[in-house]
Amino acid sequence: MLARSAQGLYWMGRYLERAVHLSRLLQLQTEALVDRPTGEIYSGWRRIYRSLDREPPGGGLELEPSDAGTAPQFQRQEGPSEQVQIQRRVSDEYTLADSFTLADDLTFERSNPSSMWSCFALGRENARQMRHCISAEMWRSLNLTYLKLQRIRMLDIWLASPEGFYTETAEDIETFMGVASATMYRDEGWHFIRLGRFIERSQLTSNLLLAQLELDEGPAEYRETDWTTLLRIYHAQEAYNRRHSVEIRPERVLDLLVTDPLLPDSMRRAQDTVSEELAAVGPGPDGASSAAANRMAGRLRSLVRYEWPDSEDKPRLLVRIADLSRQLHGLVSAVYFDY
Repeated sequence: MLARSAQGLYWMGRYLERAVHLSRLLQLQTEALVDRPTGEIYSGWRRIYRSLDREPPGGGLELEPSDAGTAPQFQRQEGPSEQVQIQRRVSDEYTLADSFTLADDLTFERSNPSSMWSCFALGRENARQMRHCISAEMWRSLNLTYLKLQRIRMLDIWLASPEGFYTETAEDIETFMGVASATMYRDEGWHFIRLGRFIERSQLTSNLLLAQLELDEGPAEYRETDWTTLLRIYHAQEAYNRRHSVEIRPERVLDLLVTDPLLPDSMRRAQDTVSEELAAVGPGPDGASSAAANRMAGRLRSLVRYEWPDSEDKPRLLVRIADLSRQLHGLVSAVYFDY
């Protein structure tokens, strides 16, 4: 396969994996706007932005009622209960306004390379250039979703059902992956798509778990809900309940999401798949560099399989996994695309 074709398919897999991951995050975050406490909503936005290593529009996301303009509301002499009601109403209004801005930045902001629209558009553009390498059914599925997104703006979905929009978008991308699995010829192009997807998943998962652990170092008022959300993001709620009942304990959630070999979205499954796809692609023109990429993939597998269960410093291991995943991406690019 031509290096240019392999690179386009690899990046298509990465961009679409990033888009579906962000869709899941935003689906659960917008669901929380309905009935969750204000502090929990802001905690969720901080976790998303930290995992993407992006600064939110307007700076930080610290909730300060005095900065939200609540003081002028209390110039009249109301009773204590009326003051609480006014403060809660003003706080809720600012929370929704902030959430609209943040959701728009992460969904449709075209200057944000990490927005859902940007990732999907870049994935579709790579597919357009590689139409000779993918099936007609794949292109039709991807293009229909792209044309639908072209007609939508943030205000349109915010006035209706934002969580429904994110759920539908994630399902559309997963449908595309299913169509690809059912129709694509199992040549090198198929393996490069999967290689890109699972390297991206390894990075996204480690970054999100690190962001959650960083939040837990502060006040842990909303820890249980945050970890429950992580289970839902990775379709692991039922698996966790079967294994550990309904009591949410962060260390158990972390172990399940990282090491479970049967969980489709676990980090162990991602690392195993990366190694399998590298073996299926075979060596590149530079045999030494190919061997280095395979060794790096093996090192990632050993971290999750053997070092994780006995480690007492899980955050340090997650940092290593994220760093090695980035290095593996560099090696793959050097071996197959930029030689």
